[in-house]
Amino acid sequence: MTTRQQRNIGVTALVLLGLGFLAALVVSNTLLSGLRLDLTENNLYTISPGTREVLDGIEEPINLYFFYSDRETADIPFLRTYATRVREMLEEFAAQSGGQLVLQIIDPLPFSEDEDRATQFGLQPVNLGTLGESIFFGLAGTNSVGNEQTIGFFQPDKEAFLEYDVARLIYSLANPRKPVVGVLSGVSMTAGFDPQQQRMTEPWVIMTQAEQLFEIRNLSADQATIDDDVDILWIVHPKELDDAMLYAVDQYIMGGGRALIFVDPLAEIDMANANPTGMAMGSASNLETLFDAWGIDFAVGEVVGDNRLALSISAGFGQRPVRHLGLAGLTPETIDQEDVVTSGLTSINVGTAGYFAVRDDAAVELVPLLTSSEEAAALPASSFQFLPDPETLLNDFTPTGDRYVLAARLEGPLSTAFPDGPPAAESGDDVVGATSGAPLTSTDSANVILVGDVDMLSDRLWVQTQSFLGQQIVTPFASNGDFVVNALDNLAGSAALIGIRARASFSRPFTTVDELRREADAQFRETEQQLQAQLDATEARLSELQEARTDEGSLLMSPEQQEEIQRFLGEQVRIRQELRAVRRNLDASIEQLGTTLRIVNIGLVPLLLSVAAIALAVLRRRKIGAHG
Repeated sequence: MTTRQQRNIGVTALVLLGLGFLAALVVSNTLLSGLRLDLTENNLYTISPGTREVLDGIEEPINLYFFYSDRETADIPFLRTYATRVREMLEEFAAQSGGQLVLQIIDPLPFSEDEDRATQFGLQPVNLGTLGESIFFGLAGTNSVGNEQTIGFFQPDKEAFLEYDVARLIYSLANPRKPVVGVLSGVSMTAGFDPQQQRMTEPWVIMTQAEQLFEIRNLSADQATIDDDVDILWIVHPKELDDAMLYAVDQYIMGGGRALIFVDPLAEIDMANANPTGMAMGSASNLETLFDAWGIDFAVGEVVGDNRLALSISAGFGQRPVRHLGLAGLTPETIDQEDVVTSGLTSINVGTAGYFAVRDDAAVELVPLLTSSEEAAALPASSFQFLPDPETLLNDFTPTGDRYVLAARLEGPLSTAFPDGPPAAESGDDVVGATSGAPLTSTDSANVILVGDVDMLSDRLWVQTQSFLGQQIVTPFASNGDFVVNALDNLAGSAALIGIRARASFSRPFTTVDELRREADAQFRETEQQLQAQLDATEARLSELQEARTDEGSLLMSPEQQEEIQRFLGEQVRIRQELRAVRRNLDASIEQLGTTLRIVNIGLVPLLLSVAAIALAVLRRRKIGAHG
């Protein structure tokens, strides 16, 4: 074979290899398009089954507009990293929607039409840049009938709820109808007339807020059914409900209905039970019939007193405020930050609240949302009636060390409280509260939130209202309203949306480096303590030598004192050298760890892949030789 022929064969082989490479690309793009492999530890890029169900329920296209100021965030690396995370999540949503989500990524440059468009959607810029630039980092969505939903700004500290927030926006656009909230209340939360004060009363602020977001439908305690179009049942202070209404509530929940239930061992806001002197005694409420069937206990005769969270109240003009064990200001440590309903809430006030507990044989699970601190105990509810001096509650108060569950989410299977069917009417054999079809006896998945306090809904515990130029100005000083609205909003979503939980964070801490730092800090503190002990001992020794002197030159240091000081100075130099050595060893350990990781990532992994490729090639040649 001539040299020219060899050259032609080589060129032909290269051309064939190039064509084969292009063909492989075409085949992979055709056959493997849409194929994704999530190798992250916490499956950050794998959307949950609940989100998939929400995406599958989209019937008409939804437009998503992701506004992100890319150029203005060039000097904010942590925000750029999180923006990449948000963009990739949105792209995954669009890829899994079957074409029903149309995603547009927009960089709203200053003074551009895109900036005006972001502002029209209601997105507010945030000044985060070093030069005070306005930064957009939000999402707007529209549906085919013109409804709009927005996420004003993607806060990095709420990354755990990124998937839920986006899925909630999409669900709201796919289901634009206002959710119907059926309110069954034993206290007057709407505008009315107060016969004791002979004046009209304003509606509670929480009810005014709810009416802006939901269609509120008031239910009567003596009605026997709940309308089929009620999306959420909001029960507040259910006092002495008859069997017909209890059965209607039972069947509503057994049928998969969602419920937000407020009960109370002593609702001070209820002014109905006033004694002859005119002092409000408060009243209790419970759903014992239903709770017993579910395996839940509510201590209707006990109020949780909390010594750590107790609020101070005014004792009268000229007197110092006193702490009230029954009024608690919940802090982030007692508010579940992992649930979407309570995440981000920092202050919730409750008054004479009760607590829930799940029985050992119950199939349902009680997931706490609000709890007391460890410095709490259950006190008789009667102790809080006609209480002239709240400080008397502190007498002989002994915390149990337990955290009492003040509000919780009910999860798991529930059984009916009426296994024998609907209750019989008092006037005959006809049944009351019966629904169409056979009675429901159980549900596999409960969608219920329980709260052991009614007073937290009243204005006095969370909001201040002032009149200004004829307008009522509402100023909240606690997050009670946010808690209620979040709970209703969460329950208003689909069961799939309710099931979406907080995800792991995108940022990964350097746990090994952190552990090295903790060990070095412990050693550093130990050495510092040793130096301080040496200094204290030296000062004590110098004082002893000074007191023991009887010569006239007591103002001058004696040879013993000078020797003691020199000895301490020598020890000080030695200990400081040890402190510097601790820091150097820490830096050296971190540097060694980094070097090891670089060697593994840059050298070892490619080497192992090369060895594996060579081994496969050798095995293949051997097989070809054996067949030849």
